[in-house]
Amino acid sequence: MAKHYRLSSNELRELATGHGFCVVSDLITIEGEPVRYMYRDQPEDEQDSGWRFFAGTESDTYIDNPKNFSLLDVNVVANYDESIIPLLKSPVGAAFDKEDGVFYDASDE
Repeated sequence: MAKHYRLSSNELRELATGHGFCVVSDLITIEGEPVRYMYRDQPEDEQDSGWRFFAGTESDTYIDNPKNFSLLDVNVVANYDESIIPLLKSPVGAAFDKEDGVFYDASDE
């Protein structure tokens, strides 16, 4: 079954190009929730940025189903939530939670 993303390809702007691919929750790209948790894992290959984006409302059951996630260019996620852009150069191991619309460092949590 094809996914129906909230933004079409012709709506995407070049906001954060050159970062590579990431894993993103469908709650963001299909349901329209903002990014509330993001972390950078060790990339799996040369095209993987290592970034993983979540709405922060996913249940364990939701997270356990890989069909609830997409592999997309980081630029696509930036078009859904521009607040991620200043954090994209953070190193592997970085993690950020969003509270009241502002990200804070959650790397040690």
